[in-house]
Amino acid sequence: MPFHPLVASAGVSPFVALLALLLVVLVLLSLALTRLRQSLLVGYFVCGVAAANSGLLGWLGGTHLHERMDGLAETGVVLLMFTLGIEFSFGELKHLRRAALLGGGLQVGLTALAVGCIALAMGLNAPHAVIVAVAVALSSTAVSMKTFQDLGIPASPAARTSLGIAIFQDLLVIGFMLLLPVLTGENDGSKGVLATLAGTAGWACTFIALSWLLGRYLIPELLLAVSRSRSRELFTLTVLALCVGVACLASAMGLSPALGAFVAGLVVSGSIYSHRVLSDVLPFKDLFLTLFFVTVGLSIDLGVLIDNGWWVLGCTLGLLLLKGLILGLACRVLHVPLRSAALTVSALASMGEFSLVLMARARESIGWNESFYQVFVVSTAVSMALVPTLMRAAPNVAEWLEKHLHLKSSKQALPDLSITQKTKRLADHAILCGYGFVGRSLHEALAKAGIDCLIIELNVDTVRHLKRQGVPVLFADATHRETWDLARVAAARLVAFTFPDATTSANAMPHLRELAPNIPVMARVKFATDAERLRDCGIEFIIRDELESAAAIVRTAEELYQVPDGGR
Repeated sequence: MPFHPLVASAGVSPFVALLALLLVVLVLLSLALTRLRQSLLVGYFVCGVAAANSGLLGWLGGTHLHERMDGLAETGVVLLMFTLGIEFSFGELKHLRRAALLGGGLQVGLTALAVGCIALAMGLNAPHAVIVAVAVALSSTAVSMKTFQDLGIPASPAARTSLGIAIFQDLLVIGFMLLLPVLTGENDGSKGVLATLAGTAGWACTFIALSWLLGRYLIPELLLAVSRSRSRELFTLTVLALCVGVACLASAMGLSPALGAFVAGLVVSGSIYSHRVLSDVLPFKDLFLTLFFVTVGLSIDLGVLIDNGWWVLGCTLGLLLLKGLILGLACRVLHVPLRSAALTVSALASMGEFSLVLMARARESIGWNESFYQVFVVSTAVSMALVPTLMRAAPNVAEWLEKHLHLKSSKQALPDLSITQKTKRLADHAILCGYGFVGRSLHEALAKAGIDCLIIELNVDTVRHLKRQGVPVLFADATHRETWDLARVAAARLVAFTFPDATTSANAMPHLRELAPNIPVMARVKFATDAERLRDCGIEFIIRDELESAAAIVRTAEELYQVPDGGR
């Protein structure tokens, strides 16, 4: 019996039922993969494959479920590009320019050249071969950087080299988005390729100029007004409206919505609002990007895949080996030490999420050979899933090479750390939530003792003042988990809530205990009931304002009446 009559009789749409089932299965798969210390992306992909090949879509009776999932996946890509724009920093590029321009240019250029020649030999025409070559040259920044964090080395030489190469790849994707309509044949047939490129470049320049004007004169004033309202919901709504609005503007001008989202993020990245925007957007991005990988899995036909299983295995191993050798050469040119080079190679040897984005976009116009597309998508997913395992094995491989092949690590001239990288390297620091009189006094005392401090503050004027003074500060909400990730709470020594808002302190504690179970926490409260509430939340050091005030009043009165200490 089809399931859809039961769903309809319960008043549940097929799409909501599908989404509910997928999310439940995703949670279970993710728990299993977490125990195995594997990337969760493989679970998302497997979930989509299972849904597509189990008859679930037909069982639910929905006729447009796949199209609606595609719409959610498109939103995930837009939010991914938006966060990429926020996290992108020209200052970061300046400090990593050698790794980005030399290492990234060498890796992308040689990989694309080799894969392009192979694609031409397989019978693809030149434009299609270029698309495949660029897609293979890209790596998974999300998986590699997350694994560096999990290993506790997010600011190591290997992580910084990988980040530099990844920045080059990200810039390549942005530029390639402009060329994609020409390469896929979406341009008007009455125009030549050069005329189409010129038109696209003209619209792109117009869009960037318009975005700059908005970012210079309108968006900062809007975010300032919203920030002063102290409404978290309004700020989140404004951020999402900004992202989607600029993406739609780019689409209306004939450009990619993903390009528009990246530019919107870039507009925000240099402002004081970037950390707050990032912490608000990340949960939405993670959800929709999860659905993107599920949607990729929905496009996989297991029958076609089984018939081409050896091709999948051969392509996965071949591409990992090819990219690994080229990355090794790039690390050699950059004089990266052997152990750092092994980590860099293992982090970037896979293909990435943008590989899937480019191939999916091109599929709409080109109509890839089904077997070829299936093999490419599965090879990409498998290579991404192998990244955490490869990175954990890299130090042992480097040790074996040093011991048996007598390879020695050369010394690497590390680039100067940018402000962003210095923040990422904070350790043993104190995190102060709030910068009123108490927060300022505590900051001054700790600074005199030589203790690094990071401030979390929601008053935009205070944040602007601290930024001008060069004080590390996040314009972010302490009740968001992402805020504590950005503050590196796992590496901190102390957290202090310097404002007497027990609700905010209590809501932040679950995130604190998840990320840093043993970190000491201080908090201010006004009343005894608030103190009991925070003590139940696990806060050890609680300062009650009324007790301190009472003690100060008693001392002052005794001094006025000259009451001896024994008279109490």
